Amino acid sequence: MVKVMATGVFDLLHLGHLYFLQEAKKLGDELVVVVATDKTAKSLKHIPVTPQDMRVEMVAGLKPVDKAVLGYEDDRYRIVRELKPDIIALGYDQKHDEEQIKKDLKEMGVEVKVVRLKPLEYDLVGTRKVIRKVIDWYIFQTRMEEIESKEEEAKH
Repeated sequence: MVKVMATGVFDLLHLGHLYFLQEAKKLGDELVVVVATDKTAKSLKHIPVTPQDMRVEMVAGLKPVDKAVLGYEDDRYRIVRELKPDIIALGYDQKHDEEQIKKDLKEMGVEVKVVRLKPLEYDLVGTRKVIRKVIDWYIFQTRMEEIESKEEEAKH
């Protein structure tokens, strides 16, 4: 049985997350997903909109995922030593250095294959892109309402 480990923040779940997890699952028999803590997410990307416990629960409910766990803040390899995956799947846009991870794992005596997955070619595949789209939509809607309100007032 081949165990695959994937990691991420998984804030505001979107198609890019689902694609990443589906592709990771194809690499083995069991997919374990490590969800970043709020503190880790803040240090690596941004302050998450969704709290860590809720993100773990959401990820655990996704079809490709066999198990979802919360990561650790003290040692990023601690979870690797605990879960003992055969493969670590990295998302195309994750800033992890594959070669450094391989080197670190080898120095610890941990045999794990590290695989960088290919991107999904859609527009809204990143949480920040989704947030930007929502903000742009909100600004547009607010401006349209202001214009329509002024047009109504001008009629009366």
